Amino acid sequence: MKQGRGGPSRTGIIERYREFLPPCKTVISLGEGDTPLVFSPKLSARVGHNCEVFVKNEGMNPTGSFKDRGMTVAVSRAIDRGARALICASTGNTSASAAAYAARAGIPCAVILPAGKIATGKLIQAFAHGAKVVAIDGNFDDALRIVRELGDEKEFAIVNSINPDRIAGQKTAAFEIVEELGEAPDFHLLPVGNAGNITAYWAGYREYNGHGKSTKLPAMIGFQAAGAAPIFHNKVIANPETIASAIRIGNPASWKQARAALDESKGDIDVVTDEEILSAQSWLASNEGIFVEPASAAPIAGLLKRAGKIPDGSRIVCTVTGHGLKDPDSIQRRIGKLESVPAKIDNVRRALGF
Repeated sequence: MKQGRGGPSRTGIIERYREFLPPCKTVISLGEGDTPLVFSPKLSARVGHNCEVFVKNEGMNPTGSFKDRGMTVAVSRAIDRGARALICASTGNTSASAAAYAARAGIPCAVILPAGKIATGKLIQAFAHGAKVVAIDGNFDDALRIVRELGDEKEFAIVNSINPDRIAGQKTAAFEIVEELGEAPDFHLLPVGNAGNITAYWAGYREYNGHGKSTKLPAMIGFQAAGAAPIFHNKVIANPETIASAIRIGNPASWKQARAALDESKGDIDVVTDEEILSAQSWLASNEGIFVEPASAAPIAGLLKRAGKIPDGSRIVCTVTGHGLKDPDSIQRRIGKLESVPAKIDNVRRALGF
């Protein structure tokens, strides 16, 4: 760990995993990676069958989501190539990450997003980091189409997951899991939106296995929201709808690669409803102390749904991709108005009810 003027600092994934990443002369880093892999006893008990469940909490990255792993590599490589501006389409987390790393690099960032379809917390991050935000009358797939066109004209460096440098960075989460567990898990569950992450994890597991750092590979199981499940239904969803805004995507950019990851790993793709997602989000926060955005709760909901199909003694990892403060609207609606009581101990005791 490097020493700075203020003491120890996190090195970030490029310094930690250089031999497994594309070459980066410039390193634009915010100390991403090294996120907690949390053993979850209550979740393990709910699954039963003597299974062990771990939560890879990617919401602990610098901008609160897994996107930072890929962004540090994509932006570093873009600077090496002389890029003068970044651009991305986003349902939220990509915009927040791209804007932060662009600010770190000292270059402009443009964000194209579907109007009214982005969580407030993520939109605020993009503005706070100085991005130029353009909302369009359309969905994420329309936004990505425009970004591709602008990228083809060489005006901007695209930092969506269609950029292979993003996938390269994101695969490092699989490295960390193998290092901490001492082996690959039996099953790895995660949400699927644009499908770059499931592609990246599978690449990471395969690479570490090929280098003798693990002796097996996990079955990859992805979960899409019922209203935005193109891979599950094997057809483009023209108007995807789900409360889980981060996976509200009808035509994933990494569809083909994700399908290959599912097939090669002997995994599966499944769907969960918005009701199941919100229930899992609430359960995980109140029982395991891990607060995630709705999209991140999809694999938790999926695990609870499929618990009876999990073989005895399995070791399971669930990736939660973003912090709950990214998208707090559904929780806020359930809280309602917080009523005050007189500042007296008896009133407070009665209000507590325990």
